[in-house]
Amino acid sequence: MLHSLFLLPLLSAPGVLSTQIFTNRGTLSGWGGKQTENKGTLTESTTEFLDTPPSLVAQQIYDASYTGRYHSEVRVLNAYKHDDTRFYGFAFKLPSNWQFSPAQSYDISQFIAPFDQCDTYMPTTMLWLVGNKLNTRLKTGSVCQQSTKMLPIDKVTVTAGVWHKVIMEVKWTPDATGHYRVYYDNQLVIDQQNVATTVAEDVPFQWRVGLYANGWYDDGGMKGTQGTRKIFYDKIAIATTKNEADPDLW
Repeated sequence: MLHSLFLLPLLSAPGVLSTQIFTNRGTLSGWGGKQTENKGTLTESTTEFLDTPPSLVAQQIYDASYTGRYHSEVRVLNAYKHDDTRFYGFAFKLPSNWQFSPAQSYDISQFIAPFDQCDTYMPTTMLWLVGNKLNTRLKTGSVCQQSTKMLPIDKVTVTAGVWHKVIMEVKWTPDATGHYRVYYDNQLVIDQQNVATTVAEDVPFQWRVGLYANGWYDDGGMKGTQGTRKIFYDKIAIATTKNEADPDLW
């Protein structure tokens, strides 16, 4: 079942109406857009999946002669605006031969919007790997005066060759009335309360899911010896309750 950019009312408990705003079961169709750069690809896999095929495969290949960025991402438009409270869930799997590089970053999810001042596209919250650890952040202030709060997820050790799931719960506000929680494999690993969670500009932000090998660009080259990287994604959702965003529950 594939739904995008419209509301799906679901009854999660007697008398409680919840809504899945967007769902995708690891397919290339139904997205608000896709982006691949240089040798990057987006495909479907019928051999690696969470419960039923397919899964989405985001791949990038390092190219020493290339000086641009390395995105292989799908996107959901209008993923948040000020005062929204949303749950964002997905399952992901690193190939069993994934080489964990302790000194280089690989982004797996980000919220981003286009601007016509100070920045062309500016991401706010991101989720990325460095070695076998997950990291995230909050960005506040304004586009022209950004403030970033780094949030390493010390409790998490990512394992290659197995499916993991992430659920992000965010109340998006530019003042200290928001909150940001991250659940990893059913464990609450980030719990930021009474905080600002986005920038002052109230514009619709996209949610992008996929591999962005940002370290290759930011560091001016690849570290380690694994020049082909791919990540599998499945059961991606935006919802108004945690259960409806949980890949194990829909």
